[in-house]
Amino acid sequence: MIIKLTHAHIIGTIIAYIFGVFLVPLVINFSKKEGLVDVPNERKIHTTPISRIGGVAIWTSTMLTFLCLVFLSYYPYGSLLSGILLGSSLMFLLGLVDDIYNLDAKFKLFIQISIATLVYLLGVRIDSIPFLGNLGLLSYPITILWIVGISNALNFIDGVDGLAGSVTTVNAITLAIIAVAMTPPNPIIALVGFILAGAMLAFLTYNFNPAKIFMGDSGALFSGFLLATISITGIMKAATFAILLPFVVLAVPIIDITYSFLRRISKGKSPFVADAEHIHHKLLHAGFSQKKTVVILTSAAIIAGALASLLMGENTIWHYFTFIFVIVIIMLLLNFIKVLTKK
Repeated sequence: MIIKLTHAHIIGTIIAYIFGVFLVPLVINFSKKEGLVDVPNERKIHTTPISRIGGVAIWTSTMLTFLCLVFLSYYPYGSLLSGILLGSSLMFLLGLVDDIYNLDAKFKLFIQISIATLVYLLGVRIDSIPFLGNLGLLSYPITILWIVGISNALNFIDGVDGLAGSVTTVNAITLAIIAVAMTPPNPIIALVGFILAGAMLAFLTYNFNPAKIFMGDSGALFSGFLLATISITGIMKAATFAILLPFVVLAVPIIDITYSFLRRISKGKSPFVADAEHIHHKLLHAGFSQKKTVVILTSAAIIAGALASLLMGENTIWHYFTFIFVIVIIMLLLNFIKVLTKK
């Protein structure tokens, strides 16, 4: 049976979710047996050891879903998808090794730049910017900065149960909808966003407070890399002001990583040394609970996505609100089910 690409978006989201629901518990049990858990310290807000390799389930769910869709349909050659899948897998492996062995920050940055360079050579690049036109030689450093920056930005906000997963889900859906609404549309790249959202929703089933698993560097770098690259190939390839929309969509992680870097540099510290002064930490210190912090920052991501969708036109904003409404209802149901099962 051959499926239509428009159907693949919905089917891909569902398949990724189903894979994830079965895979996450397996990863939790495996990580506990092998001691691959995140131990509490002065910078962490959890009080018990928790599995830290949730990225394994997210990556596996995403890749198995693509494999299923290839059997059901076809492999979309010429869409830059090969570079995205290869680069995201390498970024996942880097994060997984870091989750297990705690790599040096400068070494990780070097490998991230190398992976971003590889996908740049495979055609995933920012070629032009409004007012500046064709970037020429500046295309490389700007592309690398975007990919590495967004990849790490997702890692930076992964400090509260359910936060990074919720923001990633909203961002992935938003970028996917905008990619379909572009002229010409890019449904292949949009498919990546929908599949990532499905895998992330399954992960959130076990990641809402109190979390049973963290996505770890493997999940954060993988997800951030996908968001960065689908924003380039699905939106930034357009020779219009739409190239600026990803900055709006990804406002929450971008603001956090920019604020963190400027704050650390102003204090004479290395921008790569972790601390407990991110935006979500500020909200927690202000007296908000973990759940309220997630609601506040996820709401900010939803508002940013709505603004970007509105700029694309009336039809896009209605599609956006429809998808976001469904996603939010699913998130609330998952959280409600989790509360009921604890009683």
